[in-house]
Amino acid sequence: MQKLITGKTKLLGVVGYPVEHSLSPAIHNAAIQKLRLDWVYVPFPVKPEKLQAAIEGFSAIGVVGFSVTIPHKQAILPYLSAIEPIAQAVGAVNTVVRKEDKWVGTNTDVEGFLAPLQTLARDWSEKVAVILGNGGAARAAIAGCHKLGCREIHVVGRNVRRLQEFRHSWCNFLSAANLKVHCWDDELLQLIPQANLLVNTTPVGMYPKVEESPLSLEEMALLPPEAIAYDLIYNPNPTKFLQQAQQVGATAIDGLEMLVQQGAVAFKIWSQIENVPVDVMRQALRENLARG
Repeated sequence: MQKLITGKTKLLGVVGYPVEHSLSPAIHNAAIQKLRLDWVYVPFPVKPEKLQAAIEGFSAIGVVGFSVTIPHKQAILPYLSAIEPIAQAVGAVNTVVRKEDKWVGTNTDVEGFLAPLQTLARDWSEKVAVILGNGGAARAAIAGCHKLGCREIHVVGRNVRRLQEFRHSWCNFLSAANLKVHCWDDELLQLIPQANLLVNTTPVGMYPKVEESPLSLEEMALLPPEAIAYDLIYNPNPTKFLQQAQQVGATAIDGLEMLVQQGAVAFKIWSQIENVPVDVMRQALRENLARG
């Protein structure tokens, strides 16, 4: 049954550009319907040069909160009144809530990233994480691995200058002993055999280029026994990267659960409802992916 929008309906949404492809409206509106809230969650396509005007407009019309996606996760920082410590560490905001007439930004990607890992019975204190890529998605993975207590976190990228800048951006949060950066072509083959957790944060293998993977099968076969391969991509499901991981006996985790769990945390922040219907949100995501 179609929801009736009234003058009392509270407004939530996702800010990005482009944003038409976002699955966040499907996830959050499923939760809204299940909880019978008089809310609606919509996509807000906001061009980069219009971001400040959009935030001011949200204040004027009483938006409760909103998600933030590419390309605004870092650009939005100057327009917020407060930024939670986790978002400061990650250097990006993906969730904003209105508190006492002020915009407060946080990052729920870290909790989303951690959710499937925390269901595994592992002592992370002696584990080594290898993260492929050094873009925005890698930052949430690093913060998550640090929160798990991983002994070492290795980040692999292709641009040496950007890698050094990336490492320097973490100097206030992680020691050089915990976080190390490496050039892909020079050191990747030496790192994979050390990886207890191998995380793909690159876009390689994302729809529509479903036959691509950041690693060859031979490289994936270097993983140690009982390693975990985690791909932040959720479409396709599974990715070529995860198919390779399963072929060599690794535990495979896809990005679908991270997307659902980070959304659930954001919904708790906006609604102050503890028991968010995560199963309903997950089902809505699966149905939308199935429809293509």
